[in-house]
This record gives sequence, structure tokens and C-alpha cells, in this order.
Amino acid sequence: MAELLLIGALALVVGGCVCVVWAERGGPRWVRVAAAVTLAAGEMLRRSGKNQRRGLSRTGDDGGGE
Repeated sequence: MAELLLIGALALVVGGCVCVVWAERGGPRWVRVAAAVTLAAGEMLRRSGKNQRRGLSRTGDDGGGE
């Protein structure tokens, strides 16, 4: 079961990369939409990784309580 999830995730990533390259070369509208979604998802992952490395939390609690 875990293998199927990993294969599915890999297929989505590869498909997204293909759509980004194809959209840069002027692909159809659905390819440009898929590329935009892929790039937005990558940006969200990048930002969440930066926040985790910096130790930022969404609750605003810095752990400096009494």
C-alpha cells in the first residue's frame, strides 16, 4: 500500500515537471493551469520548510512561558 502511495506521488511530481516545461514552450491551456498549480505547490512547500527551519510556529507561541 505504501508503495502505491509513493508511486502515485512520484507520478504527480514528474507530471507536474513535464507540464511546467511544456507550458514554457507554449502548451495548451490545461498544461499552463497544471504548471501554475505545480509552481504554487512548490512555493508553498518551500515557504513551509523555511518556517520550520527557523522554528516559527503559526500559533505565535515562542515557548518562553513561566
